[in-house]
Amino acid sequence: MRLQKFLASCGIASRRKSEEIIKSGIVEVNGEVITEMGYKIDPEKDKITVKGAEINQESEFIYVLLNKPIGYITTVSDQFKRKKVTDLINSPYRLFPVGRLDYNTSGLLILTNDGELTYKLTHPKFKVEKVYIAKVEGRLQPKEIQDFETGLQIEDYVTSPAKLKVIKEDTKSSILQIKIKEGRNRQVRKMCAAIGHPVLQLKRVAIGDLRIEGVEIGKWRYLSNKEIQYLKNL
Repeated sequence: MRLQKFLASCGIASRRKSEEIIKSGIVEVNGEVITEMGYKIDPEKDKITVKGAEINQESEFIYVLLNKPIGYITTVSDQFKRKKVTDLINSPYRLFPVGRLDYNTSGLLILTNDGELTYKLTHPKFKVEKVYIAKVEGRLQPKEIQDFETGLQIEDYVTSPAKLKVIKEDTKSSILQIKIKEGRNRQVRKMCAAIGHPVLQLKRVAIGDLRIEGVEIGKWRYLSNKEIQYLKNL
């Protein structure tokens, strides 16, 4: 098994993040620092440590759906001592957020110790749809909606095709339903700003077939077996 896949399967981080951890030089295999991508290990025989702590594969995977409030960060540690989404969940397992919702965004967030599922839900090639409800400044024009849906130049990339539906509007603001299949940093906010309608409020309400309905803000629940199987079959 490749080392980065092993770390992900142990719930250390997503596979991409595990690669960064390996490159940083804090991972050892049988006492030897490994920075090589694709290094193969035998989980049954080799001793793998991260910062000196031995890593073992989880015997049980846990899957949680959280309705994230505004004012929490989606990392497991923070140098500024800000509130973390993991503070909201009472679990004996080390759970990691799948992807990110920024500090001022609320809504559906999955947390798990299943690194393989994290990889599937966050890697662009799997094209998992995320649905957001956004309140933005002003009223949208047809050309702006068309540009949003066909692709926008954001920094050094062009966004993939998206869907945008105006739910409600007045002279000062609009309520939008936005569907994307990417998950770049603050992407929805950047897309709205690119068409001249900065986000005032943002909430993620769905990931694939999973919905936030029935879970109060700041509360969480375990995914059902049916939901877990759905995610694994994406």
